[in-house]
Amino acid sequence: MKKITSLGFALFFAMPVLAQTLPAGTALRVRLDNTLTSFSSKRGDAFSGHLAQAIVIDGQTIVPAGTTLQGHVTKVNEPRRISGKPTIGISPDALVLPTGERIALDAMLVDTNLGNGTDVNEEGQFKGSGHERRDLLEIGGGTGGGMLIGGLAGGGGGLLIGAAVGGAAGSVHWLARHHSAVLPSGTELVIEVERPTAMTASATAGQ
Repeated sequence: MKKITSLGFALFFAMPVLAQTLPAGTALRVRLDNTLTSFSSKRGDAFSGHLAQAIVIDGQTIVPAGTTLQGHVTKVNEPRRISGKPTIGISPDALVLPTGERIALDAMLVDTNLGNGTDVNEEGQFKGSGHERRDLLEIGGGTGGGMLIGGLAGGGGGLLIGAAVGGAAGSVHWLARHHSAVLPSGTELVIEVERPTAMTASATAGQ
């Protein structure tokens, strides 16, 4: 009897560990824990979030709601010119399960719930809204005012000089204002798994 029991334990531990797989294309909806901005965040800064919804496959919960997602900032850009949009690049690195097990991820940001002119590009970078319509009016108004002043002062030639001066003044005012990409705490990030991720049996047990 003892020999049979010992053999049973040996066979049990010799069996391969069963695993569940998080398929490529799986969407993780994550609530951001901390605010990220293009004017204060730096490349390499860590961030975290928590799954707003459990990941259920074939009726089994593979990743429970509340699971922590860890990542880091990969790019920060805040252009100081009229064209271009402020950018924040982030990389989701791992899931930390309630058991404490850390599962490395190959995933990318694909969307947020922010709207208002923001976007996520094909490289998974969050793009702020950039300049607003009223900024263009301010710059245009600066140019027109400069043309008027220049024309009164120096005739036709003064129109061109006045336009340059007036436009520069409007641009300086625009540059002095913050046009930043901001991901506030609580933002819902949609993270898409790019490669199948194995979730060990011990990681999903009891969930």
